[in-house]
Amino acid sequence: MKPSKNISRLFEIMAALRDPKTGCAWDLEQDFASIRHYTIEEAYEVADAIEREDYVDLRDELGDLLLQPIFHAQLASEQGLFDIDDIILSITEKLIRRHPHVFGDVDANDPKSAKASWDKIKQLEREKKQADKVNAGIKTDKPISILDDVPKPLPALARADKLSKRAAQVGFDWPDWQTTYEKCTEELGEVKQAIENNQGKKAVREEIGDALFALTNLARHLDIDPEAALRDANQKFTRRFAYVEQRCKQDDIALNKAGLERLDGYWNEIRQKDKEG
Repeated sequence: MKPSKNISRLFEIMAALRDPKTGCAWDLEQDFASIRHYTIEEAYEVADAIEREDYVDLRDELGDLLLQPIFHAQLASEQGLFDIDDIILSITEKLIRRHPHVFGDVDANDPKSAKASWDKIKQLEREKKQADKVNAGIKTDKPISILDDVPKPLPALARADKLSKRAAQVGFDWPDWQTTYEKCTEELGEVKQAIENNQGKKAVREEIGDALFALTNLARHLDIDPEAALRDANQKFTRRFAYVEQRCKQDDIALNKAGLERLDGYWNEIRQKDKEG
């Protein structure tokens, strides 16, 4: 077996790894559930390479991500569920169907109208999927909702963003960022009130959740990805804290003995350096 730029070689390698007689013991042990977290991890590693603008890593991470649908398709094929051809057919049908302004006669010459067309088609698809389940004898008393296909396993912040975007499509939204900002302030006030009134941890947790959801809406109104914004904040905190640790070493003082005043001073040093460029 030799490497190749032809994707068919990847299918051949995956099939060989899953061969019951000559395959890899680890690969043979896997199923959909056991590899699902790898799929998520690989997507995050792709995102990380993009954020770092490391295009050598990006090439490799995209390869790792590409393996995931091949792996899932192999498992499905073995169980007679579907195969890679079915996956490709499904996505090509979807892309053509959702772009009538490219492959049909619908006019949508700007990003906003193209997105509106896409969202309308997605809603029709959700309704059809629900009808197909009923026709297939799958019992469900759950009404059709525009929120139905927002994936639950998404990180909470990313899911909050998608939920609020979906609700906004039907007009359930604050009119502007100013009103949304006021709602954030209101929610933070309710957090403070819950704490001061000793309403208990459950109530405080609920109010903090409401405040985070409101902040997610504010980010959406300002066309900011809240998940990316928080990742950036995490990276900034990590970098600045590393500076604080280094300054403690320079001053020959243990981190846990430095005290908040000294640590905050180091922190302000790196903040000032960041501002100066």
